[in-house]
Amino acid sequence: MRVTGGLARGIPLRVPAKGGVRPATDYIREAVFNSLAAFVPGTHVLDLFAGTGAYGLESLSRGAASATCVDLHAGADLHANAAAVAKSMGVAALPFTAITGDATKPVANAGTFDLVFADPPWELWETRAEEIVANAVGSAATGAHVRVILEAPGGFVVPVPAGWKLRKVIGKGKGQPAASIFVRQAGE
Repeated sequence: MRVTGGLARGIPLRVPAKGGVRPATDYIREAVFNSLAAFVPGTHVLDLFAGTGAYGLESLSRGAASATCVDLHAGADLHANAAAVAKSMGVAALPFTAITGDATKPVANAGTFDLVFADPPWELWETRAEEIVANAVGSAATGAHVRVILEAPGGFVVPVPAGWKLRKVIGKGKGQPAASIFVRQAGE
Protein backbone atom coordinates (compact mmCIF):
# COMPACT_ATOMS: atom_id res chain seq x y z
CA MET A 1 0.00 0.00 0.00
CA ARG A 2 1.65 3.21 -1.18
CA VAL A 3 1.02 6.64 -2.67
CA THR A 4 0.92 6.06 -6.44
CA GLY A 5 1.64 9.53 -7.79
CA GLY A 6 2.56 13.14 -7.17
CA LEU A 7 5.26 14.54 -4.91
CA ALA A 8 4.95 11.72 -2.36
CA ARG A 9 4.90 8.93 -4.94
CA GLY A 10 6.10 5.62 -3.53
CA ILE A 11 5.63 6.52 0.13
CA PRO A 12 4.26 3.44 1.97
CA LEU A 13 1.05 3.88 3.96
CA ARG A 14 0.38 2.11 7.26
CA VAL A 15 -2.82 0.06 7.39
CA PRO A 16 -4.67 0.16 10.72
CA ALA A 17 -4.79 -3.22 12.46
CA LYS A 18 -8.26 -2.55 13.86
CA GLY A 19 -11.47 -1.33 12.31
CA GLY A 20 -11.71 -3.86 9.48
CA VAL A 21 -9.90 -1.59 7.01
CA ARG A 22 -9.81 -2.87 3.42
CA PRO A 23 -7.64 -0.26 1.72
CA ALA A 24 -8.27 0.84 -1.84
CA THR A 25 -5.81 -1.04 -4.01
CA ASP A 26 -2.92 0.81 -5.59
CA TYR A 27 -4.28 -0.24 -8.99
CA ILE A 28 -7.74 1.25 -8.53
CA ARG A 29 -6.45 4.47 -6.95
CA GLU A 30 -3.90 4.98 -9.70
CA ALA A 31 -6.57 4.35 -12.36
CA VAL A 32 -8.96 6.79 -10.65
CA PHE A 33 -6.32 9.51 -10.40
CA ASN A 34 -5.22 8.94 -14.00
CA SER A 35 -8.85 9.47 -15.00
CA LEU A 36 -9.10 12.65 -12.92
CA ALA A 37 -5.71 13.87 -14.24
CA ALA A 38 -5.50 17.68 -14.19
CA PHE A 39 -8.72 18.02 -12.16
CA VAL A 40 -7.09 17.34 -8.75
CA PRO A 41 -4.77 20.37 -8.27
CA GLY A 42 -6.39 23.06 -6.16
CA THR A 43 -9.40 20.96 -5.11
CA HIS A 44 -10.80 20.54 -1.62
CA VAL A 45 -11.08 16.80 -0.99
CA LEU A 46 -13.25 14.69 1.31
CA ASP A 47 -12.20 11.08 1.92
CA LEU A 48 -15.09 9.18 3.56
CA PHE A 49 -14.35 5.80 5.18
CA ALA A 50 -10.74 6.97 4.98
CA GLY A 51 -8.97 4.08 6.75
CA THR A 52 -5.37 4.74 5.70
CA GLY A 53 -6.28 8.13 4.22
CA ALA A 54 -5.02 6.91 0.85
CA TYR A 55 -7.46 8.87 -1.33
CA GLY A 56 -7.08 12.11 0.63
CA LEU A 57 -3.30 11.86 0.99
CA GLU A 58 -2.85 10.87 -2.65
CA SER A 59 -4.89 13.94 -3.60
CA LEU A 60 -2.58 16.17 -1.56
CA SER A 61 0.45 14.52 -3.14
CA ARG A 62 -1.04 15.40 -6.53
CA GLY A 63 -1.71 19.06 -5.67
CA ALA A 64 -5.07 19.26 -3.88
CA ALA A 65 -5.55 22.36 -1.71
CA SER A 66 -6.83 20.43 1.31
CA ALA A 67 -8.05 17.02 2.43
CA THR A 68 -10.47 15.98 5.15
CA CYS A 69 -10.49 12.30 6.09
CA VAL A 70 -13.41 10.77 8.01
CA ASP A 71 -13.36 7.32 9.57
CA LEU A 72 -14.77 5.67 12.70
CA HIS A 73 -11.23 4.64 13.61
CA ALA A 74 -9.25 7.70 12.47
CA GLY A 75 -6.23 7.36 14.68
CA ALA A 76 -2.48 7.05 14.94
CA ASP A 77 -2.01 5.22 11.62
CA LEU A 78 -3.88 7.91 9.66
CA HIS A 79 -1.86 10.67 11.35
CA ALA A 80 1.40 8.76 10.78
CA ASN A 81 0.54 8.43 7.08
CA ALA A 82 -0.15 12.18 6.86
CA ALA A 83 3.19 12.91 8.55
CA ALA A 84 5.05 10.58 6.15
CA VAL A 85 3.43 12.24 3.12
CA ALA A 86 4.21 15.73 4.49
CA LYS A 87 7.85 14.76 5.07
CA SER A 88 8.13 13.34 1.55
CA MET A 89 6.64 16.54 0.14
CA GLY A 90 9.11 18.63 2.17
CA VAL A 91 6.47 20.46 4.24
CA ALA A 92 6.05 20.64 8.02
CA ALA A 93 2.34 19.84 7.86
CA LEU A 94 -0.32 19.16 5.27
CA PRO A 95 -3.63 21.03 4.85
CA PHE A 96 -5.17 17.89 6.32
CA THR A 97 -7.93 17.21 8.83
CA ALA A 98 -8.73 13.81 10.34
CA ILE A 99 -12.19 13.37 11.82
CA THR A 100 -13.25 10.39 13.88
CA GLY A 101 -16.87 9.75 12.97
CA ASP A 102 -19.51 7.86 11.03
CA ALA A 103 -18.86 8.46 7.33
CA THR A 104 -22.49 7.66 6.47
CA LYS A 105 -23.54 10.85 8.29
CA PRO A 106 -22.92 14.50 7.33
CA VAL A 107 -19.72 15.98 8.73
CA ALA A 108 -20.64 18.93 10.96
CA ASN A 109 -19.10 22.29 9.95
CA ALA A 110 -16.88 20.70 7.31
CA GLY A 111 -18.05 22.81 4.37
CA THR A 112 -18.33 21.44 0.86
CA PHE A 113 -15.82 19.70 -1.35
CA ASP A 114 -14.81 19.63 -5.03
CA LEU A 115 -13.75 16.01 -4.91
CA VAL A 116 -15.44 13.41 -2.69
CA PHE A 117 -14.24 9.82 -2.28
CA ALA A 118 -16.19 7.12 -0.44
CA ASP A 119 -14.73 3.64 -0.07
CA PRO A 120 -16.88 1.95 2.60
CA PRO A 121 -16.56 -1.61 3.84
CA TRP A 122 -18.19 -3.65 1.10
CA GLU A 123 -20.85 -5.14 3.35
CA LEU A 124 -22.26 -1.63 3.91
CA TRP A 125 -23.21 -1.41 0.24
CA GLU A 126 -25.81 -4.13 0.81
CA THR A 127 -27.46 -2.41 3.79
CA ARG A 128 -26.66 1.31 3.63
CA ALA A 129 -26.05 2.19 -0.02
CA GLU A 130 -28.56 5.05 -0.05
CA GLU A 131 -26.96 6.65 3.04
CA ILE A 132 -23.46 6.29 1.60
CA VAL A 133 -24.44 7.90 -1.70
CA ALA A 134 -26.55 10.63 -0.08
CA ASN A 135 -23.76 11.67 2.29
CA ALA A 136 -21.15 11.69 -0.46
CA VAL A 137 -23.16 13.87 -2.85
CA GLY A 138 -24.49 15.96 0.03
CA SER A 139 -20.91 16.92 0.91
CA ALA A 140 -20.13 18.05 -2.64
CA ALA A 141 -19.87 21.70 -3.60
CA THR A 142 -22.24 23.10 -6.19
CA GLY A 143 -21.12 23.38 -9.78
CA ALA A 144 -20.32 21.23 -12.76
CA HIS A 145 -16.66 20.87 -11.74
CA VAL A 146 -17.41 18.54 -8.80
CA ARG A 147 -16.57 14.82 -8.88
CA VAL A 148 -17.84 12.10 -6.52
CA ILE A 149 -16.03 8.76 -6.61
CA LEU A 150 -17.68 5.78 -4.95
CA GLU A 151 -15.72 2.54 -4.65
CA ALA A 152 -17.70 -0.70 -4.40
CA PRO A 153 -17.21 -4.39 -5.18
CA GLY A 154 -17.01 -5.15 -8.88
CA GLY A 155 -20.43 -6.09 -10.20
CA PHE A 156 -22.29 -4.01 -7.58
CA VAL A 157 -24.38 -1.32 -9.26
CA VAL A 158 -23.95 1.89 -7.26
CA PRO A 159 -27.24 3.84 -7.22
CA VAL A 160 -27.13 7.03 -9.29
CA PRO A 161 -28.16 9.97 -7.10
CA ALA A 162 -30.80 12.44 -8.32
CA GLY A 163 -29.22 15.33 -10.21
CA TRP A 164 -26.07 13.35 -11.00
CA LYS A 165 -24.92 11.08 -13.80
CA LEU A 166 -22.46 8.26 -13.97
CA ARG A 167 -19.46 9.44 -15.98
CA LYS A 168 -17.31 6.33 -15.81
CA VAL A 169 -16.73 3.05 -13.98
CA ILE A 170 -13.15 1.94 -13.44
CA GLY A 171 -12.44 -1.67 -12.45
CA LYS A 172 -11.15 -5.07 -13.47
CA GLY A 173 -14.32 -7.13 -12.98
CA LYS A 174 -16.57 -8.96 -10.56
CA GLY A 175 -15.08 -9.46 -7.12
CA GLN A 176 -12.48 -6.74 -7.70
CA PRO A 177 -13.01 -3.14 -6.62
CA ALA A 178 -14.70 -0.77 -9.04
CA ALA A 179 -14.82 3.02 -8.78
CA SER A 180 -17.87 4.87 -10.10
CA ILE A 181 -17.22 8.50 -10.99
CA PHE A 182 -20.25 10.79 -10.82
CA VAL A 183 -20.70 14.33 -12.16
CA ARG A 184 -23.62 16.70 -11.85
CA GLN A 185 -26.14 16.63 -14.67
CA ALA A 186 -26.01 19.69 -16.93
CA GLY A 187 -27.97 22.58 -15.47
CA GLU A 188 -27.76 21.23 -11.90
